[in-house]
Order: sequence, then C-alpha cells, then structure tokens
Amino acid sequence: MRTDSGDGGRRAPGELEAEVLGVLWEADEPLSAGEVQQRLPGELAYTTVVTILSRLYDKGVLIREKRGRSFAYQAVEDEAGLAARRMRSVLDREPDRGSVLARFVSGLSKSDERVLLDLLHRHGADEG
Repeated sequence: MRTDSGDGGRRAPGELEAEVLGVLWEADEPLSAGEVQQRLPGELAYTTVVTILSRLYDKGVLIREKRGRSFAYQAVEDEAGLAARRMRSVLDREPDRGSVLARFVSGLSKSDERVLLDLLHRHGADEG
C-alpha cells in the first residue's frame, strides 16, 4: 500500500478521499473500485480504494449501484456542491448561526463580498 505523498511523508488527512473524488468527478459514468484504482496515481491497494469509497458512501458524498457482485460509485455533487455541503454542515453544528455568518462575511475579500452580494440579490429577486 502506498502511504506517502511523493515527498517522503504521509498523506495529509483527507488527501486520498480528495484524489478518489477527483477521479469520480472526471468520469462520465459510475466507476467500480478497480476502475478507480486504475485511474489513481501510484500503487494503491484495492482494499484501500474500497475502504475510501465505502467511507465516502457512508458520508453521503457518493451514490452506488450494484454492478455484478460489487458496486459502481458516482459523486453526488460536483466540487463546488461538496464544498457548499461542508459549509452548511459546519454552520448547522453551531448554536449561534448569526455570529458565525457575520464572522465569515467580515473575513471575505472585497471581490468575494461583491460576488456574495450579487448572489443574494439574484436569489432575493427569484423569490420575489
């Protein structure tokens, strides 16, 4: 099993999951664990790939369909959707959502602030 990141050290937490998600995002169809393994760089054990896919499935990040005796996996959302899901998850765990959002907005760059304002205006116009 490959345990290093190419620079002699171990992978950062979540790095392997991100690599597996990257493979699935690039695919036009659901992939089996073996197909994911083949598309990942380096020598990674099949059982490691299965474990990562199972964990991502358990987290609700992947869907799977039966293919023969195994499963084929597909990402539920694209990269932006997954990042948004993570942001919502963090926000949902906080008791004072208003303070968290205020701190988040106060740390935005001017350009990100403009993007957020534009999105909020468009969203408000859609509901009005």
